[in-house]
Amino acid sequence: MSPYLFAYLGAAILVLSGLALTRKNPVHAVLYMIVMFFHLAVMYLGLGAEFLAAVQIIVYAGAILVLFLFVIMVLNIKEEMEAERFSVGWPFGIAISSGLFLLVILVTGNVVPGKQGAYTPAAVAAQTNTKLVGTLLYTQYVFPFEVASLILLVAVVGAIVLAKKKLK
Repeated sequence: MSPYLFAYLGAAILVLSGLALTRKNPVHAVLYMIVMFFHLAVMYLGLGAEFLAAVQIIVYAGAILVLFLFVIMVLNIKEEMEAERFSVGWPFGIAISSGLFLLVILVTGNVVPGKQGAYTPAAVAAQTNTKLVGTLLYTQYVFPFEVASLILLVAVVGAIVLAKKKLK
């Protein structure tokens, strides 16, 4: 991938995610998120992760953001948009975000430049991306995968219980 394309995509993703967070109109925020997800998929394609790019488009841009739009359209958000409830929390949010950003910089600064893990670019090129992701997901990371599926199951059951009307 060209360094200029990578720099453009990185800058566009940062700007679009910032715009999605700062918009008062939730529909505009979701539209900025869709554009940001497409930029992220292009970055995945440029880095040789075609499977992740497809998942990014199908799952995030296709399913989750459509769900967000349906929820936004169903809810009555006119009163919420006019309320100034969240204006006092900006300094606290900026402080937390800055702290997390510094933590990420400190953690990624401890990476040894010459050391590579078990999955070097040559090892990844020997297999397809989908096969490599499946192998890792169902061998080394099977417990976190099952925990995530259990959390999603609990969330679905909770949503059904909350949405269920009381029977008389």
